[in-house]
Amino acid sequence: MSSAVAYYRVSTQRQGRSGLGIEAQRAAVERFAEAEGMIILQEFTEVETGKGADALDRRPQLTAALALARQTKCPVVVAKLDRLSRDVAFVAGLMVQRVPFIVAELGADADPFMLHLYAALAEKERRLISERTKAALASRKTTGMKLGNPTNTAEAAAKGRKISIREADRFAQTVLPIIESIQQSGITSLRGLAFALNNRGVRTARNGQWQVSNVRNILARQSAAQL
Repeated sequence: MSSAVAYYRVSTQRQGRSGLGIEAQRAAVERFAEAEGMIILQEFTEVETGKGADALDRRPQLTAALALARQTKCPVVVAKLDRLSRDVAFVAGLMVQRVPFIVAELGADADPFMLHLYAALAEKERRLISERTKAALASRKTTGMKLGNPTNTAEAAAKGRKISIREADRFAQTVLPIIESIQQSGITSLRGLAFALNNRGVRTARNGQWQVSNVRNILARQSAAQL
């Protein structure tokens, strides 16, 4: 049987003391290890106290997990990619540590390139949500200040549409490599692609589950861009 090191992370001391989140992560890792015939050599649990913890010198447990994995020549297993980090640059930095990472949610076949793509997609989703919220607030503020002025209202609406189109194009460019990877595995139907994306934990631009219509829209944007 192969071996692995487990790494869990919670974001607050309160969450760490209560065990909230840890048990779910441990259960996911244990299910994965059992299915793959792996033995968990040791568990490392990180409890962070706030923002700005995306640096190895602020992650002593991750540093220790990496050291043991390097010493025993085995991978580090996490339940979900965001338990490593929500920052794509930090995840990319971990990929060059010469220690393999396995995300239980994504399966053993997700290589470093795919992990980097998933991290980039997750970061872009958060950025899109933030931009969309800011645009909506700005639009409301503009229409509220210029109430009754149809010109300003129309301009705000047009600006909002342009932002939405730009966001959709960016999101499509991020998720297309994942869709193409799924297609190369033999899954080509819209329903099959939607199921595979959901199964891999990929979320839509609105942080929802994939439907046939979502996949169709992404592929339509790809076709339009190639014209």
